[in-house]
Amino acid sequence: MTLAVYLPLLLPVLVVLAARVAADRARPCAAVPALVAGAVLTAAATVWSLVLLVLTLFDDLPAMIALDARSGMRLPEPVPDAVAAAAAALLAVALIRLVRDVRLRSATARRLRDAGPSAGGVVVADWSEPLAVAVPGRPGEILLTTGMLRVLDAGERRAVLAHERAHLAHRHHRAMLLAGAAAAINPLLRPAREAVAYLVERWADEEAATGVGDRDLVARAVARAALATAASPAPAPALGVHGGVIVRRVRALQGPPPVGSGRPVSLLAVVGFAALLLEATATADFVAVLRAWLIG
Repeated sequence: MTLAVYLPLLLPVLVVLAARVAADRARPCAAVPALVAGAVLTAAATVWSLVLLVLTLFDDLPAMIALDARSGMRLPEPVPDAVAAAAAALLAVALIRLVRDVRLRSATARRLRDAGPSAGGVVVADWSEPLAVAVPGRPGEILLTTGMLRVLDAGERRAVLAHERAHLAHRHHRAMLLAGAAAAINPLLRPAREAVAYLVERWADEEAATGVGDRDLVARAVARAALATAASPAPAPALGVHGGVIVRRVRALQGPPPVGSGRPVSLLAVVGFAALLLEATATADFVAVLRAWLIG
C-alpha cells in the first residue's frame, strides 16, 4: 500500500494550523463549523486508515495461508505485520478514549440537568460553587448557582444570561462534543478542540454584546464570572461551554467585533478534500491487494 494510507494520520497538523489562525482572525460563527468539520473529517480519516492497515492482517488467516500453499505463490504483503498490529492497538486505544469522552460529557450533563426545577428556562441552584453554564437538553436550560449570583450585579447577570442563551441557541455543546470526540480519536487534534472551546465562547460573547448593546458590560461580566469560577475549589463541569481564556476574550470584547478572515476556512476545506482523496486512494490500493489475494 502507498503513503496514501499513512498521510491522513498527519492531516491534523494542518487542522491545528488553521485553528491557530482562526482563533485570532476569523469570525467565530464561521470558524467553528469549519473547524469542527475539519476535525471530524480528519479523525474519520484516521480511523479508516487504521482499519485498512488492520485489514492487511487478512493474509494471516488460516484459509489465506492454505491458499498461499496450494498456489505455490507468496501472497503480496502490503504492510509489515508489525505495522498492522500497531494500527490495531492504536485503533483500540482511540475507541476507548472516545467512549470515555462521550460518557464523561453525558454524565456531566445529566448531573447538571438534575440540579433543580426550571423557571423560564433558568435553573437557580443553591450551590456555593460559582457557576453559570448552558445545559443541553430538550429544552436546554441555563444553570446559575447562588454562588455565581452573589458575585454579579444586575447588568452582569443579564450579560451572562445572554451569553449562555447564545450557547443554547447555536447548540455549541454539539460542536464541543464533536471536537472532543475527534481529539479523543487522534490526540494531534487536541489543540483544535481547545480552539473550538475558545471560539464558541467568543461566539457567545459577541452574541451577548449585541443583545445587551454594551461590549464593556459583557467584558466585565465575563471577567468576573470566569475569575469566580477559577477561584472555586470545586471542579468545573467538563461540557466545554463555559470559562475560556479570559484575557484573550476580554481583550477581544474591548475591541471592535471581528470582521473575519476566509483563510482558515479555505485551509480547512483543502484539508477536508485531501482527507477524502487520500482515503479514496488508500481504499483503492487495498481493494487491489484484496483482489490479488483472492484471485491470484
